[in-house]
Amino acid sequence: MDNAENRMQPADALVIFGATGDLAHKMIFPALYAMARRGVLNVPVVGVAYSKWSLAQLRKQATDSIRQAGKIDDRGALDLLLSQLQYVDGDYNDPGTFQALRQALGDARRPAHYLAIPPALFATVIQGLGAAGLAKQARVIVEKPFGRDLASARELNRVALSVFPENSIFRIDHYLGKEAIMNILYFRFANSFLEPIWNRNCVASVQITLSEDFGVKGRGAFYESAGCLRDVIQNHLFQIVALLAMEPPAYQGFGAVHNEKARVFQSMRPLKPDDVVRGQYTGYRKEPGVAKDSDVETFCALRLFIDSWRWEGVPWYLRSGKCLANTAAEVLVELKPPPQRLFDDSVSVDGRANYLRFRLSPNSAVALAARVKRAGKEFVGFQRELYLLDEQPGEETPYERLLGDAMAGVGALFTREDAVEAAWAVVDPVLETPRHVYPYKPGSWGPKQADALIKADGGWHNPVLEQAPK
Repeated sequence: MDNAENRMQPADALVIFGATGDLAHKMIFPALYAMARRGVLNVPVVGVAYSKWSLAQLRKQATDSIRQAGKIDDRGALDLLLSQLQYVDGDYNDPGTFQALRQALGDARRPAHYLAIPPALFATVIQGLGAAGLAKQARVIVEKPFGRDLASARELNRVALSVFPENSIFRIDHYLGKEAIMNILYFRFANSFLEPIWNRNCVASVQITLSEDFGVKGRGAFYESAGCLRDVIQNHLFQIVALLAMEPPAYQGFGAVHNEKARVFQSMRPLKPDDVVRGQYTGYRKEPGVAKDSDVETFCALRLFIDSWRWEGVPWYLRSGKCLANTAAEVLVELKPPPQRLFDDSVSVDGRANYLRFRLSPNSAVALAARVKRAGKEFVGFQRELYLLDEQPGEETPYERLLGDAMAGVGALFTREDAVEAAWAVVDPVLETPRHVYPYKPGSWGPKQADALIKADGGWHNPVLEQAPK
């Protein structure tokens, strides 16, 4: 889908606001090192933060982060990255900070400004860039969450569009940069056998699970302000739904993909309280930064409907949570059983008909479950999975891919204004007056109330971390 549509000139500098922060340490510097290794990072990198650091301290931080992410096996690439690195220390509310940034950019005329900062500072920095004349011919890369509800998303879009044109705003969701997520789009539209069955006539239900076997990891204060529905489902899982549910793009271009994804969000039925189950793992209230009587969900499951010709009446079940049984992300598209039961065991013992399974992490795979006959005179069989894809070597990390695309001006894997607002409109009705959270034990699959949500459609498929057959 990468063509010349709306292609911008490549950025000639990268500015990282929040360069001394956790996101930069864990994700951005390792991604920049990987880009330097591939020979695609050849512009100045200017870090901006308010930490009273020196350039030497930032270079040390970058080196430490790359070392912690993996071994440094290309000293030349590391030296190149460090030599390109500059640093501006200053308050984002101080116009002098942006004037210092202008000086640090020197002759650069098309910088990419990456906001790896708390969402409360997005508008401040965007307006500061505009006031300092640093937005002309530039682009801005905004980390999620893009708003915390429909009203705040609209306000942030208003601020961003007052400074940058829409095609210069790159709303980044690292999940869209994963190879397995990109393969959903490719698998759907590169194969002719799928289209005749990819609709309400053959699909019984779709379920998506994104589970983590760990807690909030000291980020309790952040989670208190977000919760699982905002942090994971409204963005990551909704994006997966859009790729699975969208209509074929009208032409070969990422603008057409954005159009169809936005239509999916616009077709989603707004959630009602009965569609959502919220849970909280036992012990969450003892985490640092968490209120003793916190009602924030660390687990969320929901039932979703898409009111379109293709998907009318098909339930979509989404769930995500922390301190669950394992860490995995998986999609199960369950097909309807044959219309006539010629064989007594035409549905497997667990009640499942044929299905297509996309494993997204910890490793990626695509598998198709089909029934085959056992040897003998009787017409009985068993269900086996046919693996169509297993993990491939040489995959780029999500941040490496997305940073590279944003700097090149390729918007295929980013989110558009109308899609952001339409997705918030779906969850907005249940954000204001959420139902009480149910407790669940760490290591389980969440509260039992989530099982009741999907009981009519055979129950949840719990991802198993097995290896692909050889």
